[in-house]
Amino acid sequence: MTARVAVLVFPGTNSEEETRDLLLDCGADARIVHWSEAASLAYYDAFVLPGGFAYEDRIRAGAIAAHDAMLDVVIEAAQAGKLVMGICNGAQILLEAGLVPGSGEIRRPTAAFTHNAQGHFICERVLLRRTVAAERCAIAAALPEDALIPAWAAHGQGRLAASTAHLEDIERGGHVVFRYADARGATDAHLAPQGSALGAAALTNREGNVLAIMPHPERDAWNFNHLDRREGADVLAPSGGSVLFGSFVTALERW
Repeated sequence: MTARVAVLVFPGTNSEEETRDLLLDCGADARIVHWSEAASLAYYDAFVLPGGFAYEDRIRAGAIAAHDAMLDVVIEAAQAGKLVMGICNGAQILLEAGLVPGSGEIRRPTAAFTHNAQGHFICERVLLRRTVAAERCAIAAALPEDALIPAWAAHGQGRLAASTAHLEDIERGGHVVFRYADARGATDAHLAPQGSALGAAALTNREGNVLAIMPHPERDAWNFNHLDRREGADVLAPSGGSVLFGSFVTALERW
């Protein structure tokens, strides 16, 4: 049976339609579920939290959504081993919920994606490279070795920040799944466009079934998004950043 994936929508979420469409194109049965439909989430096999400005990013980005009734279901599902992916605002929510990196209590975050070093919103194309072993994160496991994933860093609060001790735990525990990279695949902290600690673009939890990724791979995921780099003649075909969603769907089939 095709895996059922819920794309969660909070007040202020955006990018949910392209997130759903890309999951569909990659072979998942994906549906949009609004905050008023939290009771229906038990039906789903996996969850994706897309980008946006949930609850207007009041207090901190993702802080209020992390306490929404939908997150009760997502937290329980993640703890039971289901796959969960958060993109941009979704990533912020997962950190605020304490699911990632998962080194503290639930809803007692030990790290956050917070204000960019330059103090303002950025929007630029970036490249990401997986910097952990394939088996460390189920969602990224099916990616080709040394794959460079194009995505768009479009956020005002995308800088990973934590105490020195927690950053050491994140590094030592292999939580940094993706780092910002250059065109040759080299990674270095200075390549993070917003000053993210450890050059981190994405983190996973201890169990490897939850992925919080700040840049948007779904905004560079069809040929029409990048005609200069299109793969084949069909402008509607998935390409580019879709490789991560393909890996996610593969993980659903194996998990």
